[in-house]
This record gives sequence, structure tokens and C-alpha cells, in this order.
Amino acid sequence: MRRVGALCMIAWSIQAGGGAESLYKNDFESAKQGEVPDEFLVLNGDFKVQSEDGNSYLEVPGAPLEAFGVMFGPSEQEGIAVSARIHGVARGRRMPTFAVGLNGVAGYRLRVSPAKRSIELYKSDEVVASVPYRWKEDRWLWLRLEVRKGAGSDWMILGKVWLDGSPEPAVETISWKEVEEPFAGRPSVWGSPFSGKPIRFDDFQVTRLEG
Repeated sequence: MRRVGALCMIAWSIQAGGGAESLYKNDFESAKQGEVPDEFLVLNGDFKVQSEDGNSYLEVPGAPLEAFGVMFGPSEQEGIAVSARIHGVARGRRMPTFAVGLNGVAGYRLRVSPAKRSIELYKSDEVVASVPYRWKEDRWLWLRLEVRKGAGSDWMILGKVWLDGSPEPAVETISWKEVEEPFAGRPSVWGSPFSGKPIRFDDFQVTRLEG
């Protein structure tokens, strides 16, 4: 059951970046069932708002077995973070993959790849960093990705992954240094339902990084 009232908003604020300036958020509670919010740009996939046990979320079905994505929020170059809760289920040895992204289709993605037992950072279609990770299926998982200006001409691509209900990690789960100036682009979420089961997405938030 969804956390309600002030406690819900306080918990969400803490997990999604504390007091940072919010540029966009959507928990789908006011969205029309069976549709996609008007401000979303569906790149591929039959995304629809669904609900269960009083919680509304965006869902992509378990078929066909392709890569699906949807974009939302403002188009930015750097200094922002995107976060979302994502839920997937395995079927035997078949497992989904899912991600959050920044800087458009050819930008950066923080992807959980359960079959590889890893968390990966992508730049466009190329894996640029990877760390080991044991996925727990049928659990909501938080993903947070940020693009931050580093020293000199560098940028830092930073990702965190943690179980819903657990504290946000104090340090990044994965990171990568970018030496090419990022292009501006919209945030996104992605899912590939290789298990044949739907993937659920909830609590989208885009924030301006402090400092």
C-alpha cells in the first residue's frame, strides 16, 4: 500500500534528493488509468497507467520482448538528477532489464541487468562502466542517475541503486568520468521484459543538483 499524506511526501523528498529544486515529478495518482500522461513522449512500447492495492504506476506489458522507453520532464544538459522506482519479476532464468536515463536517447542510462548480475552505465548503446549486483526480484527498486560538472572540462555520471524502504546510499553505486560535453536532452525510463512479465515504473522525479 502506498505511503499516504505528509509522511509519503517527506519520505519521497528524502529518497529523491532532499531539498533540491524539483523540476518534474509524477506519482501517477492523478493520471488516467489505461493511458499515458500527455507530457510523456513514448519512444517504443505500449505504456499505460495501471493500479494495484491503491498504488498507481506506469506499466509496460511483458510482450513483445523488446526495449521500451518513454521520455518526460525538461531537456537539460547537466546539473540534474532523475530518479524512479522500478519493479520487475523473473520467470525461471529469464529476467528483465530496466533503466533510468538522462540527456536524451543518445545520452546516459543507469541500467540494472539481473541476468548479468550487474549494474551498468551506458553512453548511448555502449557500456562504459559496470559493477556487480545481485537483484532481488518482485521488489521495488530505486534508481537515481545524475550528470554533474566536474573539474576542468570533465563531467561526472553518477548512479545509485537501492531497495525501496532502505536508506539511500551515501555514496554512488557506480560512476564514470565523461570527457566530452554532454548534449541536452530529456530524462527517460527504459525496460526490456525478457521474463515475459510486465515492468512497473513509479515516482518519477527530476531535480536540479545543489552546488
